[in-house]
Amino acid sequence: MESFTHAFRGAATLLASQHNAWIHLSATGIVIAAGYYFRVTSMEWIALIVAIGLVWVAEALNTGIEFLADEVSEERRDRIKKAKDVAAFGVLTASAAAFAIGIIVFLPYVRSPL
Repeated sequence: MESFTHAFRGAATLLASQHNAWIHLSATGIVIAAGYYFRVTSMEWIALIVAIGLVWVAEALNTGIEFLADEVSEERRDRIKKAKDVAAFGVLTASAAAFAIGIIVFLPYVRSPL
């Protein structure tokens, strides 16, 4: 139970400290609502859930790296900047993949009537 407490505290910290986490939360809600609205298939749900999870994992790891890097040094250091940039690229890549999955899943529903 203590592990769950730490994990939920981490989620609260993520949402409280990261503007992009609120964007991800909104996108998650929209995707889930659209999935119910369009009655996507089980396999499409699996793709959407994996995409959502991928983005949240990337954002959480990026935020963790930023917190650790800032704890090590708040002065501008090249390797810390590179670490943060690479972590940010991870979030961008996950978000782009999730967006592509969303297009692949939802485009046929939008193009044709229910």
